[in-house]
Amino acid sequence: MVLVVDDDPDILEALSEILEAEGFEIRRARNGKEALERLEPDPPQLILLDLMMPVMDGWEFAQRMRQKPSVASIPLIVLSADRNVGSKAKDIGAVGHLAKPFELNDLLAMVRHSLNPVVETTQV
Repeated sequence: MVLVVDDDPDILEALSEILEAEGFEIRRARNGKEALERLEPDPPQLILLDLMMPVMDGWEFAQRMRQKPSVASIPLIVLSADRNVGSKAKDIGAVGHLAKPFELNDLLAMVRHSLNPVVETTQV
């Protein structure tokens, strides 16, 4: 299951519909506070997180989530219109980031990779 967190209702709806059409189960949140409430009892496998939101932004959400051992290791993908999205995503320990507007194929590839990372094996 993927938790989509974005304060823009159009983006939240579009992302949710696209991912659901691709076979993913979706949970939605409009800000970091709602997202924290939706982490348990059934934690998502991945979180798509906007950084700039009212009530609780993505930064504070990530900090609070990382303090909860039961959900601290859930991978985050940051989606942001911020020009420095890459460095900000790295600062909160995200596994990936996309600058808005982003290509749909890039998003789907990143989601699939984050949910099913390729395990590299080395030959001895």
